[in-house]
Formats: sequence, structure tokens, C-alpha cells
Amino acid sequence: MSQKNRKIGKQKVEKEKMVFGLNQKQRSRVYTILFFVVVAILFVINNSSDDIKQGPYPPNYKQSNEDLLNLSDLKGKVVLIDFWATWCAPCREGIPDLVMLKNEFKDKDVEIIGISVDALTRGGATAADVIPFMNAYKINYPILRGDGNVIDAFGGITTIPTSFLINKEGKVVAKYESVVSKQTYVDAINKVLINNYDVPNLGLTPSFTLPLIKSE
Repeated sequence: MSQKNRKIGKQKVEKEKMVFGLNQKQRSRVYTILFFVVVAILFVINNSSDDIKQGPYPPNYKQSNEDLLNLSDLKGKVVLIDFWATWCAPCREGIPDLVMLKNEFKDKDVEIIGISVDALTRGGATAADVIPFMNAYKINYPILRGDGNVIDAFGGITTIPTSFLINKEGKVVAKYESVVSKQTYVDAINKVLINNYDVPNLGLTPSFTLPLIKSE
């Protein structure tokens, strides 16, 4: 091969090595920098959420913006809030009374709300039992999925069942720990309905918005 041909070949090789004005070594540096930039961006995106981690969701658990209950929407009603779990024997004992209370006061300004703490207790092992439990006990009032925020807002729930009776102005007028007889609830609710009760006011009810648990 002549010297001229060798020179032309060398020029072609040099041209092939240049991409966007960069040789292979320069391109490798650029690719490396781009790689770390992308990794850094993904890291920031994945760790920028302020959401609090919750317990595991049970199978068939459904939630949308329409499936949230805000306690403030019930202002003007007497509200009985019951913290419970499926594994709690006293809770299971008292829930049939709550079902009957819902039926008895369905035509009055009374609402009953159950807040399940299954996802927060026992490692969330019974979270999947909530929907079957609701069906088996024919629960006819809203069941909400509790979180750590609502537990703290109510001063910490140390035993279940724990229930709170709220008057129409949104103030806590009674707190019950352990099982309460149906008649105790009936008497208390009727007194609150006619604003004739002497139970010490325990302060405003903490506001909360929690997801409803619905069976299919």
C-alpha cells in the first residue's frame, strides 16, 4: 500500500472515532456523568415524598377520592366513634350492639363510625380480615382504615374498644374504654340529642379524613 493510501486510511479512522466532536475517551466521560446525573434525579424523586407509611392494605381494598370520610362533614350530627379490631374479643362482643344502634337511630341526626386498627396492630396480620368481618357481622355503618395520625389525635388509644361520643357542635362529651352496654349508649345519645347531659366536655374532636373500607 502506498504512503498516500495509508494516510487516507488513517484520516478515515480518526474521523470514525470523532462523534459530536468528541473522541471515544471523551464520550465515555460524558456517558459516565450522564449516568450519575440520572441516578441522582431518580433518587431525589423517590425520596421526596412526605407520606407517612401505613400498614398493609387488605386484599380487595378499594380507595378513591370519593371513598374518603371527613369527620367535619358530619357536623350537626351526634357521632359515635368506635376504635376496634377484628382480633379483639370485646370488640366482637360490642359490634352487634352498634349495628342495632345504627338501625334504631337511622332516622335521627346520629352517625356511628368504626375505625379499624387492624393494619396498625399485630404487624397488620389481620388487615385482610376486615372486609370478611364486615360481611359476616352485617355492619351497616362506615368502617374507616385508621392510621397513626388519628390515634395520636385522640390522645393515643391504649385499649380497644375505645369509643367517643361527639355532640352536634363537634365536641367530645364522653369517652368509653372497653365494652359498653347498648343501653348506656342509647341513654347517652338521647341526652346529647336534646342537649341535656352533664358529662364534662372533653374538648373539640380532632378533625380527620380517613379512607372507607368497602367490600366488593
